[in-house]
Amino acid sequence: MRTQIGIVGAGPAGLVLAHLLHLQGIESVVLEARGRKHIEERVRAGLLEQGTVDLLVQTGLGKRLQRECLTHHGIELRFHRRGHRIDFDDLTGGKTVTIYAQQEVIKDLVAARLAAGGPIIFEAGDVSLQGINDARPSIRFQTAGEAEELQCDFIAGCDGFHGICRPSIPAGVLTEYDRVYPFGWLGILAQAPPSSDELVYAYSERGFALLTMRSRQVGRFYLQVPHDEDINSWPDDRIWSELQARLAADGDWKLTEGPITQKGITGMRSYVVEPMQYGKLFLAGDAAHIVPPTGAKGLNLAVADVRILAQAFVEYYTSGKTSLLEQYSRICLRRVWKAQRFSWWMTSALHRFETENSFDHRRQIAELEYLTSSRAAMTSLAENYVGLPWEDVG
Repeated sequence: MRTQIGIVGAGPAGLVLAHLLHLQGIESVVLEARGRKHIEERVRAGLLEQGTVDLLVQTGLGKRLQRECLTHHGIELRFHRRGHRIDFDDLTGGKTVTIYAQQEVIKDLVAARLAAGGPIIFEAGDVSLQGINDARPSIRFQTAGEAEELQCDFIAGCDGFHGICRPSIPAGVLTEYDRVYPFGWLGILAQAPPSSDELVYAYSERGFALLTMRSRQVGRFYLQVPHDEDINSWPDDRIWSELQARLAADGDWKLTEGPITQKGITGMRSYVVEPMQYGKLFLAGDAAHIVPPTGAKGLNLAVADVRILAQAFVEYYTSGKTSLLEQYSRICLRRVWKAQRFSWWMTSALHRFETENSFDHRRQIAELEYLTSSRAAMTSLAENYVGLPWEDVG
């Protein structure tokens, strides 16, 4: 098998990259370890920045998104039983965020890819990279019990944090920056209409809670819990009781409950690897960086990465120049570290830490009070939340 770009991983990074390349007439083959049903049903975060939505719409992927999405013009920060709205419209000149679940983005991308005749090889097993520092790298894999080899000009490693691409880079080449948080998020999906028109981030002495949604009928909720918590110790009644306590607000606001259809606990970490490239291998998305979900940056960073990578491949195939390919890491990492800073700040401002004392608690309250009373501080949050401007790389 032969193609121009071999893409490992059919997540947002891999599929958006394949779509952008197709629009420019550049061939690619996508290899995915899981089946189509798995990737289209795997529940993941679903908050899209303004720039991500604009890109999907501009490249022909916005029809269902625009019909089914929920557009949010702000968020609420809640503490001391009072809500404080951050108005994105006013603070960012009309920018918004969009609720559209990641699995729905994946469905749209897979459908577009297959409709265009672009190959996705699902359930590719025993994937390994060969000659990534050579002129002609290749990807070996098993499909339908047969050994195959895909020869390509470049490889895009879009296979996530636990994938095989990053470990294929020789030892000593990469520098890893890692922070593991002492808590995780217990997340649930519930058949419960949203109790708020916008996301509610709540800080309380009992810990952090987040009210969000997946649709007008399905609510998504999160609770801060210890990172090693056993999900079996959280029956449905306990989850709703804790959400009621942490999200409590004065006035007539009420939390709508409903049947819980899914629950699980996810650990939280900040992780970056530098550089994001080696030889003919380019890492994108979770293969190169992980952010705590507090800032809602994971999927959006993946799209930002492959936007740059697609432009670099277009430059190479149209002019033979490699300048943008060579700058790929530098350009992407500027945005990655800004997203890491924002995600860490949101996490540290809203969560309770095991090591904190009364001073830390009062400091957090003071920070939230300043944030919600200062237009400058609220503007900083809003600008980061809706997505910083994408860099113009020509």
